[in-house]
Amino acid sequence: MTRNKKPRWRNAILKQAIPARFMRLSACFLAPLSLLALIALVAGLYLASHVQGDYQQGITVTIMFIHVPLAWAAMLCYTLMFPAAIIALAWRQPLADIALKAAAPLGATFTALALVTGSLWGKPTWGTFWSWDGRLVSMLILLLFYLAIIIASRAFENERSSAIVAAIITLVGFINIPIIRFSVEWWHSLHQKSSFTRAGSAIHSSYLAPLGTMALAIALIFALFQLMAMRNEIVRRQIIAAQYKAARQAGKG
Repeated sequence: MTRNKKPRWRNAILKQAIPARFMRLSACFLAPLSLLALIALVAGLYLASHVQGDYQQGITVTIMFIHVPLAWAAMLCYTLMFPAAIIALAWRQPLADIALKAAAPLGATFTALALVTGSLWGKPTWGTFWSWDGRLVSMLILLLFYLAIIIASRAFENERSSAIVAAIITLVGFINIPIIRFSVEWWHSLHQKSSFTRAGSAIHSSYLAPLGTMALAIALIFALFQLMAMRNEIVRRQIIAAQYKAARQAGKG
């Protein structure tokens, strides 16, 4: 009886997740993703530039087409990091660790840009760049978690130790995602209630096409940059491993 034999499904997952195979497969997606992201971004900006100003906010409402997709991408990035953290901890899968480490700077960038664009939108709308609003504070906390993960993933010389600490921080910080999502429902907020409900959309139909197109563009940009960052991290680890091997061989010689 082979008690230590791994289940077939687990063997399949581990086989697919080999970094070398990832490098070959991801290379096939870089050019198409770049083209699709560029097309979506140009289309989104074109549609946004032809939207009429809001009767209350005027032309500043067009900041929404940048701010909202960035905020969505910030939360999406962290949501995808959550299963990567579980896999990195439970199965010690190096590709999950690499995905987690690569995604954190991207998520931090999206979150910071969402906060900046939100402040630029808030000044003419609310009369202030910043307020200790539930949505704003929870987004700021998200940025701090991203920064903590970035620091943890680079704090230890041992890659495994960094992966463990970064994964634990990711799992703890995931509780903030539903807080961001429902903050406008739970507390009094300067932000409006959710614009998308089961009853439909509260956003004017003329805004849906540019908003959706820009959201797609930001998502494609995230996917492209994530693949590129993961590939760079794999190459970095391969170089370090080769240098370590060469140093050992030189020491033996």
